[in-house]
Amino acid sequence: MGTSSCLSLVSFYGGYLRRTFTSAGLSRFALDIDDQTTLSFWAPAPPLPIPPKPSLVLIHGFGPISLWQWQQQVHDLSPHFSLYVPDLVFFGGSTTASEERSEVFQAGAVARLMEKVGVDRYSVLGTSYGGFVAYNMGRMWPERVEKVVIASSGVNMRRRDNEELLKRAGHGGRIEDLMLPTTASQLKKLSALAMFRQPYVMPEFLLTDFLRSLYSENREEKKELLLGLTIGKNDSVQLSPLQQDVLIVWGEHDKIFLLEKAFELKQLLGSKVQLEVIKNSAHVPQIENPKRFNDVVKKFLLS
Repeated sequence: MGTSSCLSLVSFYGGYLRRTFTSAGLSRFALDIDDQTTLSFWAPAPPLPIPPKPSLVLIHGFGPISLWQWQQQVHDLSPHFSLYVPDLVFFGGSTTASEERSEVFQAGAVARLMEKVGVDRYSVLGTSYGGFVAYNMGRMWPERVEKVVIASSGVNMRRRDNEELLKRAGHGGRIEDLMLPTTASQLKKLSALAMFRQPYVMPEFLLTDFLRSLYSENREEKKELLLGLTIGKNDSVQLSPLQQDVLIVWGEHDKIFLLEKAFELKQLLGSKVQLEVIKNSAHVPQIENPKRFNDVVKKFLLS
């Protein structure tokens, strides 16, 4: 019997992460938001505090489910906010019978979820692909979304940006193959783009465990999500400024969305935009430098 058959270190650590979320006062739920779509999500366990804390939606990026992407945030942010942490459609048990695959569809699903749970006003924080979703929520529902935080997310992406990303990765295939690795070597390439500091040793059995546990589920549907993006379809950017106050957070050494995209995005989103660059981090500053990341988010949202 192979190691992966009897012991999954990734699954074991996932259990620890679930306890981290529950100790922050969150519980796991699943809710039918319409007759086609079901979202899984973490939310405050009842009863809710009186007076209520401001509500904040954390929207994960492509790759592992929300549990892995917001592990460093829930304890630090939960004393200040009522946190709602959904898994987007085709991640972590969230699913749909709809044929829609765009980030606009994902934004509508999260907005309907918040309506179903009875939260009328909230801020959104989205990282990477989740930033596409957060931007569209702010654009489409300014009466509901109070503030918007966009982290490491090329909402101003052009088609050529994907071509340049594939070159940086030394990847001769398609963007969906880069973002959805199937081999240990492909996962190493993606990790080299996403992380500023690389682990000294990453055994192949552990990489294989990551692939099986975190990347294999709904692989074909996730490819469709990448192909269904409306952002980055051509080489011009058509981006509407947002009405809300906006915070852009970016890793100084991001190799997936280069730092220059952050400065351009700040100019495109309007006059009420702040930019914070997190040093010693790349595409996942919320994991690589969580204290700094959490501090700038709290300062912005609570001011």
